[in-house]
Amino acid sequence: MSGAKRPQPQSSSAPAFYNNPHVRAVFYQILLVCTLGYLFFVIIANTLANMEARGIKTGFDFLTTTAGFDILMSLIPYDATGTYLDTFFVGLLNTILVSIIGIILATLLGFVMGVAHFSRNWLVSRLAVAYVETFRNIPLLLQIFFWYFAVLAALPSARNSLNLADAFFLNVRGLYLPAPVEEAGATLFYIAIAVAIAAIIWFRRYAKKRQDDEGVQLPVWRISLAILVALPLLASLFGGAPFSFEYPELRGFNFRGGITVIPELMALALALTVYTGAFIAEAVRAGIQAVPHGQTEAARSIGLKESKIMKLIVVPQAMRVIVPLLNSEYQSLVKNSTLATAIGYPDLFTVFVGTSLNQTGQAIEIVFMTLAVYFAVNMTISLLMNIFNRKVSLVERK
Repeated sequence: MSGAKRPQPQSSSAPAFYNNPHVRAVFYQILLVCTLGYLFFVIIANTLANMEARGIKTGFDFLTTTAGFDILMSLIPYDATGTYLDTFFVGLLNTILVSIIGIILATLLGFVMGVAHFSRNWLVSRLAVAYVETFRNIPLLLQIFFWYFAVLAALPSARNSLNLADAFFLNVRGLYLPAPVEEAGATLFYIAIAVAIAAIIWFRRYAKKRQDDEGVQLPVWRISLAILVALPLLASLFGGAPFSFEYPELRGFNFRGGITVIPELMALALALTVYTGAFIAEAVRAGIQAVPHGQTEAARSIGLKESKIMKLIVVPQAMRVIVPLLNSEYQSLVKNSTLATAIGYPDLFTVFVGTSLNQTGQAIEIVFMTLAVYFAVNMTISLLMNIFNRKVSLVERK
């Protein structure tokens, strides 16, 4: 069949640029973006037209009007004469506060329980498993109710508060702590902390370079801790005490002075910590199990202690598995904080979407601002965790 003719490729009637796969892919993406843009334009235009037909005002002018309601907890000065823009910032700061507290405590609890899963002590390992399986499978809302109504509501009254050293008081109305008050030496104290942080960063880089060049390991953590303690302490000795403390006192039926941590914040923070910590513990367990078993056996064969094996061999390699999962859990914690409305904690969703929306009726503007905030917060978390993930990756990404 050597004389048979090969079939000639048929000429395409499509334009020449369309035959390029890269150009074709870009064309389809532009078409998709234009289609979605037109779709959103139609939806927004129809919504605005319907609102105008019903006499519903649009715009953000309402943000400068007086809100007229009090908020249970505020990190910035606020009263009923504040504007709706003030309520937005109050709710935003309260959301950020409970999110930071939850992320820090959930990370600590999750790592402890994740490592405890591999403990050679049978009781410790079983307790870690029981914690994960219990709190991971109970809805978060029920856990919030448990801490708020079953635990904190059972605390004694203000006159019978649980007392620690006449400085810390815990009762059904909240936790009362001494409040630091700045003195004359506070400025020098802050400068000493900034210098200490800069010195620690320089020393860590120097220690890493020396280890890479000479193979010498310096006690980085101990020296860093010594710097962080010594410099502010010296500043306090020469510049005077940077702070005095205002202690809470029982006046009438409640405490006055100091720092007040309301029970709504405690219940929400505890529930978010325990719930998210269970998922983080599973991420830590998965990361540790991803480290080849032969490496730990080799480390034991040369006489390394279990703590050294975990610190120098297991955890650095496990972090490449753990960090992406942490990113997801942190973002879920921020979104789950909207359940605060169930117990009245004044977060962004409760204050702005709940109270402000009901009073103003500006649903589109308020919902849009709230969505933008949660999107921005979660994107910030994702950005920071991606930067950290690149630092702990075993293979450098370019």
